[in-house]
Amino acid sequence: MKNFTNQSLLLILILFSGYGYIASCTQDAISPLPAAASNAPVITRGTDILLPKSMTVGDTSAWKLDKAHCNVMWSTNYVGAAGLLTGRFNQFGMHDVTDDKMLNYVTAGQPLKDTSWAFYENEPSKTYFNGYVQINQSNTGEPGRDAGCNITTLGTTAIVAGTQNLTVTNLAKIKTTDVKFDPTSNDYIVTLNLTWKGTLAAPLTKSVVGRLKYIRRNQVQFGTSAAYSVFGFQLKFQLNARDFGIASTSISDKVDIECNMNFNNK
Repeated sequence: MKNFTNQSLLLILILFSGYGYIASCTQDAISPLPAAASNAPVITRGTDILLPKSMTVGDTSAWKLDKAHCNVMWSTNYVGAAGLLTGRFNQFGMHDVTDDKMLNYVTAGQPLKDTSWAFYENEPSKTYFNGYVQINQSNTGEPGRDAGCNITTLGTTAIVAGTQNLTVTNLAKIKTTDVKFDPTSNDYIVTLNLTWKGTLAAPLTKSVVGRLKYIRRNQVQFGTSAAYSVFGFQLKFQLNARDFGIASTSISDKVDIECNMNFNNK
């Protein structure tokens, strides 16, 4: 009787232990998996409001285009080859060049103030900007091409020393029509009117869509000079050269434009 009791007790213990093990495994199997990492972009926007105002020197609330540290670049595929043709425009600005201002200006500096823009970081509907380039100032690093075939290919006239040519034959202009948040990043989606005559009989305006990146305001100081603040814009868009009558077989239809604009409040 004693042996039966001990054996029965041992059997019961084994059965309960097995049940506990099975229950433990079952519990582990049905435990919820950890939440998957989110792939949603992290978007952070501030409330910066940046305006040119009167561009008065010494007014730290007035932002001035630092043209010496800016550039407007272009690139396109060289037709029939794998490489790119690239260049930049030596003369450009941020002004709404209306018809009455499309003139030759005898000056070595900016012919018009770079005041036709405003940026509201958190209110893109208030943001706008205008810009222009002088077509005959395209600089590929090959003087023979820049002052030769490019002049006729692009439908413009040769550079006149000491003159800034903002006439209709030498001007390409952009003007924003819509600026809105990019839902996938901190950037902005910008719709622009691009106006250029090219080799056409009259200027043509085409709507293009680009991306605007805001490089946030930051304070800098060099040596013992007074500290000041800087910020930047990077705008990228694409145009179709054939729309404007450019028939060159050296370039593809699509031309990429990149504008890097830096500002300071000195």
